[in-house]
Amino acid sequence: MSKPQDKSAPLRVGVVLFPGFQALDVFGPVDCINVLSWSHSVTFALISSTLEPVTTKSPASTNAIGQSVVPTHTFATAPSLDLLLVPGGLGTRGSNTAIEEAISYIRNVYPQLGYLITVCTGSGLAARAGVLDGKRATTNKMAWAETTGLAVNVDWVPRARWVVDGNIWSSSGVSAGIDVTLAWIEEVYGSEVARKISNSIEYTQHEDPIHDPFAELHGL
Repeated sequence: MSKPQDKSAPLRVGVVLFPGFQALDVFGPVDCINVLSWSHSVTFALISSTLEPVTTKSPASTNAIGQSVVPTHTFATAPSLDLLLVPGGLGTRGSNTAIEEAISYIRNVYPQLGYLITVCTGSGLAARAGVLDGKRATTNKMAWAETTGLAVNVDWVPRARWVVDGNIWSSSGVSAGIDVTLAWIEEVYGSEVARKISNSIEYTQHEDPIHDPFAELHGL
């Protein structure tokens, strides 16, 4: 079961960053949280292996452009959190020091979290951390075989915009991060708060978690 959020206390939100994270995986959900903070108390941390700027450009992409984000904390100095967001992106592929440190952080911090939200192939990092074992989860359908192959002990759901299992909310590719975040806000703060946020950002929310045309597109 999900851990209740004390609405009288600030919501403490953190986001894991690593080279090659997908921009919308982070900033779609984060903008929902930004708007939530207009009416509710929120603290926020951008967390990475160092305090150096983190680029959206994958180390494997030679011609792609990217933008950089400056972390507020390292994995070693991260504050206590209620909600951790784990994005996906090309940077989740393979192993390097930044990814291994991110996986270790997810594994170590999960028992203290109220909630974990994964976007896109961010579920692959959570799976490699072992926190999805025995749970239902979903991921980006374009990267389905690669991501689900990382953890055989996860009950991967092929047709889902997002999946909730206990305090873990996993979502499909990229823009689905907005939908799962709004669904989480609705669960914790109520439908009126979620509706006001979606209207504020002029976003038409997918309200059906099993609406997933991209599963069919990719033969799932």
